Amino acid sequence: MNQILEVKNLSFGYKKDFLLFNDLSISLKKGEIKAIVGASGAGKSTLFELILKNLKPLSGTIECEKASEVFQDPYSSFHPSYSLLNQIEDVANTDEIHAYLKSLNLDYELLLKLPHELSGGQLQRASILRAMLMKPDVLLLDEPTSALDNVIQLEVMNMLMNSLDEMGMLLITHDLELAKWCADEIIML
Repeated sequence: MNQILEVKNLSFGYKKDFLLFNDLSISLKKGEIKAIVGASGAGKSTLFELILKNLKPLSGTIECEKASEVFQDPYSSFHPSYSLLNQIEDVANTDEIHAYLKSLNLDYELLLKLPHELSGGQLQRASILRAMLMKPDVLLLDEPTSALDNVIQLEVMNMLMNSLDEMGMLLITHDLELAKWCADEIIML
């Protein structure tokens, strides 16, 4: 299995005298799911921002292959005045869209709508669809199933786990049972 993410000796804080991370190291290989668990404010989402290079670490290095993210709040991850399909086509090849739609239990017609016309659960699954179609090596999942009911949550997690031959995943979750069920390793922050 090849290494797709290497975080070494990472230190970061919004204030120099209060570090969220000090000397944090994480590695991820293709085929792995690692769950990141911690209290609100522990830096879980900030870690994703650092991996995506939206923030700069105080020290340490981050080497990451192609990454895409599923955000916790799907409404903030889509532009309100463009159809979902337009936004997906802007960043991803849609050749495999119908296979993913089936596994995410979504109708194609929903993608022709604006984000506010969908439920939170539908929009979250559209966000997962977009991230998967981007064909990342590293998929960053920030509470990806929190807006979904239990049946859909299980279907989505099974679909994600069936995609592990193509990528590795970092999963932020408050659901310790979900982490224990799907993750190769649980990282406590």
